[in-house]
Amino acid sequence: EVQFVESGGGLVQPGGSLIVSCGVSGLVFKAYAIGWIRQAPGRSREGVACASVSGNEVYGSSVEGRVTVSLDNSTKTATLRLDNIEPDDAGVYVCAVKYPNCGRSLVQYHSWGQGTQVRVSS
Repeated sequence: EVQFVESGGGLVQPGGSLIVSCGVSGLVFKAYAIGWIRQAPGRSREGVACASVSGNEVYGSSVEGRVTVSLDNSTKTATLRLDNIEPDDAGVYVCAVKYPNCGRSLVQYHSWGQGTQVRVSS
Protein backbone atom coordinates (compact mmCIF):
# COMPACT_ATOMS: atom_id res chain seq x y z
CA GLU A 1 0.00 0.00 0.00
CA VAL A 2 1.30 3.40 -1.00
CA GLN A 3 1.24 6.06 1.70
CA PHE A 4 1.54 9.82 1.30
CA VAL A 5 2.54 12.58 3.68
CA GLU A 6 1.77 15.97 2.20
CA SER A 7 2.92 19.23 3.72
CA GLY A 8 2.72 22.88 2.80
CA GLY A 9 -0.28 24.72 1.51
CA GLY A 10 -2.16 27.27 3.52
CA LEU A 11 -2.50 30.95 2.69
CA VAL A 12 -0.41 32.38 -0.14
CA GLN A 13 -0.31 36.01 -1.21
CA PRO A 14 -0.93 36.87 -4.87
CA GLY A 15 2.42 37.08 -6.61
CA GLY A 16 4.03 34.91 -3.96
CA SER A 17 5.32 31.36 -4.17
CA LEU A 18 3.77 28.08 -3.14
CA ILE A 19 5.87 25.17 -1.93
CA VAL A 20 4.27 21.81 -1.15
CA SER A 21 6.02 18.54 -0.46
CA CYS A 22 4.97 14.93 -0.77
CA GLY A 23 6.71 12.12 1.03
CA VAL A 24 5.93 8.69 -0.41
CA SER A 25 6.40 5.24 1.07
CA GLY A 26 5.45 1.72 0.06
CA LEU A 27 7.02 1.77 -3.38
CA VAL A 28 10.31 1.83 -5.21
CA PHE A 29 10.46 5.59 -5.58
CA LYS A 30 12.79 5.69 -8.56
CA ALA A 31 10.53 3.38 -10.56
CA TYR A 32 7.50 5.68 -10.37
CA ALA A 33 6.34 9.07 -11.53
CA ILE A 34 5.11 11.58 -8.96
CA GLY A 35 2.52 14.17 -9.87
CA TRP A 36 0.40 16.98 -8.50
CA ILE A 37 -3.24 17.57 -9.35
CA ARG A 38 -5.41 20.40 -8.09
CA GLN A 39 -9.15 20.79 -7.67
CA ALA A 40 -11.06 23.98 -6.97
CA PRO A 41 -14.79 24.70 -6.73
CA GLY A 42 -16.23 25.48 -10.12
CA ARG A 43 -13.18 24.20 -11.96
CA SER A 44 -12.26 20.88 -13.50
CA ARG A 45 -9.56 18.72 -12.00
CA GLU A 46 -6.28 19.97 -13.42
CA GLY A 47 -2.91 18.34 -13.69
CA VAL A 48 -0.17 20.64 -12.43
CA ALA A 49 3.03 18.69 -12.91
CA CYS A 50 4.58 15.25 -13.10
CA ALA A 51 8.16 14.11 -12.74
CA SER A 52 10.08 10.87 -12.41
CA VAL A 53 13.56 10.04 -11.22
CA SER A 54 14.16 8.42 -14.60
CA GLY A 55 13.89 11.83 -16.24
CA ASN A 56 10.29 12.48 -17.24
CA GLU A 57 9.05 16.03 -16.71
CA VAL A 58 5.59 17.20 -17.74
CA TYR A 59 3.92 20.46 -16.70
CA GLY A 60 0.40 21.74 -17.09
CA SER A 61 -0.08 24.48 -19.64
CA SER A 62 -1.61 26.85 -17.10
CA VAL A 63 1.49 26.78 -14.91
CA GLU A 64 4.28 26.22 -17.42
CA GLY A 65 7.10 28.67 -16.92
CA ARG A 66 6.44 29.19 -13.22
CA VAL A 67 6.43 25.63 -11.86
CA THR A 68 9.22 23.29 -10.85
CA VAL A 69 9.27 19.82 -9.32
CA SER A 70 12.23 18.35 -7.51
CA LEU A 71 12.62 14.70 -6.54
CA ASP A 72 14.82 13.36 -3.78
CA ASN A 73 15.25 9.61 -4.05
CA SER A 74 17.06 9.37 -0.72
CA THR A 75 14.06 10.75 1.18
CA LYS A 76 11.40 9.66 -1.35
CA THR A 77 10.10 13.20 -1.41
CA ALA A 78 8.71 15.28 -4.23
CA THR A 79 8.55 19.05 -3.87
CA LEU A 80 6.38 21.31 -5.98
CA ARG A 81 7.17 25.00 -6.31
CA LEU A 82 4.76 27.37 -8.01
CA ASP A 83 5.77 31.00 -8.46
CA ASN A 84 3.80 34.15 -9.25
CA ILE A 85 0.68 32.83 -7.56
CA GLU A 86 -2.64 33.87 -9.07
CA PRO A 87 -6.16 33.61 -7.58
CA ASP A 88 -6.92 30.70 -9.92
CA ASP A 89 -4.10 28.73 -8.28
CA ALA A 90 -6.23 28.23 -5.17
CA GLY A 91 -7.58 24.77 -4.50
CA VAL A 92 -6.74 21.40 -3.05
CA TYR A 93 -3.40 20.09 -4.25
CA VAL A 94 -3.15 16.31 -4.33
CA CYS A 95 -0.01 14.24 -4.67
CA ALA A 96 -0.25 11.04 -6.71
CA VAL A 97 1.93 8.31 -8.22
CA LYS A 98 1.84 6.12 -11.28
CA TYR A 99 3.99 3.62 -13.08
CA PRO A 100 6.22 3.68 -14.99
CA ASN A 101 6.41 7.28 -16.17
CA CYS A 102 4.39 10.44 -16.58
CA GLY A 103 2.93 9.63 -19.99
CA ARG A 104 0.60 12.03 -21.71
CA SER A 105 -2.00 12.44 -18.98
CA LEU A 106 -1.49 14.62 -15.92
CA VAL A 107 -4.68 13.48 -14.18
CA GLN A 108 -4.49 9.66 -14.38
CA TYR A 109 -2.58 7.96 -11.56
CA HIS A 110 -2.53 4.67 -9.67
CA SER A 111 -2.60 6.00 -6.10
CA TRP A 112 -3.65 9.31 -4.60
CA GLY A 113 -2.86 11.23 -1.43
CA GLN A 114 -5.32 13.15 0.72
CA GLY A 115 -4.41 16.59 -0.57
CA THR A 116 -3.59 19.92 1.02
CA GLN A 117 -5.63 23.10 0.70
CA VAL A 118 -4.12 26.22 -0.80
CA ARG A 119 -5.81 29.61 -0.40
CA VAL A 120 -4.84 32.76 -2.27
CA SER A 121 -5.67 36.04 -0.58
CA SER A 122 -4.24 39.45 0.21
